[in-house]
Amino acid sequence: MAEYNRWMNEKVYSTCLKLTDSQRKEDRGAYFKSIHSTLNHILWVDMSWMARFGGKDLPKGSASLDLYSDFDELTLARRDYDAKIIDWAAGIEPGWLEASFRFFSVLYQKELEKPTWVLVDHIFNHQTHHRGQITTLLSQLGLDVGITDLAWM
Repeated sequence: MAEYNRWMNEKVYSTCLKLTDSQRKEDRGAYFKSIHSTLNHILWVDMSWMARFGGKDLPKGSASLDLYSDFDELTLARRDYDAKIIDWAAGIEPGWLEASFRFFSVLYQKELEKPTWVLVDHIFNHQTHHRGQITTLLSQLGLDVGITDLAWM
């Protein structure tokens, strides 16, 4: 899933390069308004889960604020984080996945505990969900990211 995640991010980001900065940042009625803000949201959530799993503080900002206003900087940060996620995923031990994981939920503003495997699955499901929103917005602009099916990666 980490490799698929990188593959899809590369496809989405390269398609987004066909847009102007104002087109990427225009409020298109999506949950996070713009394509740019949705991409920022996905990255912030990835950074947050990697921080939690690594026992570190959450990144600055929030799930609804842009980490990067510059698309080139956002793209570089995305590539860097995709590589980190791939390295991290390669080192996961099955026993760790079977354990429970306690964390503070920014969404619910309280401590929660879930099976670790559910939270790892959530990282990739979350990205797929929001990338689906972005591909719809891109499609409405006449742009196609191409095949998105895991089996054709």
